Amino acid sequence: MAEKGWADGARRRRATQRPGWGFTLGTALLLPPVRALSRREWIGVERIPEAGGCIVVLNHVSYLDPVMTGDLLWSRGRLPRYLAKSALFTTPVVGAVLRSARQIPVERLTPHAVGAYAAAVEAVNAGELLAVYPEGTLTRDPDLWPMRGKSGAARIALATGAPVIPVGHWGSHDTLAPYSLVPRLWPRGKVTMKVGEPVDLSDLLGREPTPEVIDQTTDRIMAAVVAIVEELRQAEAPPERFDPQAAGVTEIGKPMKKKRTRRKKDGA
Repeated sequence: MAEKGWADGARRRRATQRPGWGFTLGTALLLPPVRALSRREWIGVERIPEAGGCIVVLNHVSYLDPVMTGDLLWSRGRLPRYLAKSALFTTPVVGAVLRSARQIPVERLTPHAVGAYAAAVEAVNAGELLAVYPEGTLTRDPDLWPMRGKSGAARIALATGAPVIPVGHWGSHDTLAPYSLVPRLWPRGKVTMKVGEPVDLSDLLGREPTPEVIDQTTDRIMAAVVAIVEELRQAEAPPERFDPQAAGVTEIGKPMKKKRTRRKKDGA
């Protein structure tokens, strides 16, 4: 069966849930300018389940990605729940919008991240769609390939048994460069998003979530996303995914080289 391609002007399905005021306000303010600045091509959108708990995993190259992802998922009548950095929830207006839209705060690289995991599992088990960027942040790879994945998406998938739907996309960085807040107004860029087949985790589900099982699950999830990005870019990804820790680059925030601390010499 041929994949269905969607583009600008695609018809939207009726939502199965009622959005809160935060989601309604966010889409009203953000979607019109994003659509004006970029053209969309969606491939395989029918693979997004219309109902039931599921986990959508995506690569991350621009701050525009959550808006464009939300547009695609909303076209299927799904209200996505995102894992978002907790700092966003502390700002007066943005925080109120995110809470109304029922997004999930994550205190990254801290023991408190377990609270986000529990909330995510609860959401998926309740039949909601969870959107996850398994890299945990914008890619640090110099050529914007998906980098090393973190284990969050894998842990949620193993805990819930919900289908994991990979989505690869390319082009949003041309409209809003990585870590930039100033969009390029012209020429109008094109963003292509492709939804893949669910990741086959059948041999891993039901097993004890040992570090080995979690690593295998993470690798499969990232491999599925990378394969789609390779297809969209018509290029081959590096054989090894970029690892910020190995490269000495900060893992959150704007990437910078980590400062090395010098040891004092004896007697100094």
